[in-house]
Amino acid sequence: MNITQPSATAISASSAGFVSPILQGDDLSCIRQDRVLFSRLSLQLSAGQLLQIQGKNGAGKSSLLRILAGLAQPDDGQLYYQAKPLAQCMPAYCGNLCYIGHQSGVHEQLTALENLHFWRAASGLNSADDWALLAHLGLAGLEDVPCRMLSAGQQRRVSLARLWLTSATIWILDEPFTALDQSAIGLLQQHMLDHLNKGGAIILTTHQSLTLQFHSLVQLELAYRW
Repeated sequence: MNITQPSATAISASSAGFVSPILQGDDLSCIRQDRVLFSRLSLQLSAGQLLQIQGKNGAGKSSLLRILAGLAQPDDGQLYYQAKPLAQCMPAYCGNLCYIGHQSGVHEQLTALENLHFWRAASGLNSADDWALLAHLGLAGLEDVPCRMLSAGQQRRVSLARLWLTSATIWILDEPFTALDQSAIGLLQQHMLDHLNKGGAIILTTHQSLTLQFHSLVQLELAYRW
């Protein structure tokens, strides 16, 4: 993994052997309300890698994730997907990406089961045993409860169910452990590790320490700029 950024500190683990990045950013800059969040940031993400974005609140972590997810444009720099400019292959990139933001993203008027059915239909996925999946995520007995009546942690579990549904290679996750208890955090981390072992790639922000051993972990610290 190659990360260069004057205002960031990167700690690489077992990165020397990775080639042919899936996602690459060159000289990325982001300005919000006349404040430069980051500039000249370059990064690469290869299959099997976990990139953890760190930094104080307001340092630009979520803004960077939105840029990497194609939801916002950098003020300078270029993104590449499989060595092609992202603007030229956006449909293919979006089809191979699962982005879950800081908000749960669930429809609160729908039940957990109905949310899963909606995501399957929207993604063109075949039907499967969503009851078993929700039970696996600790939501047994809550499948038919409107999500507005669930706790924040339960809503987060419903939201993260998309990671068990998707076949996307790249996951971009903004604070995925928010509101989760330790058992749910362990379950999600194991699923993340399984995804990496199958050739997937993950970019995430989190203020919590990773409790499992991710040998392909690379950490990028964004410095807060006044």
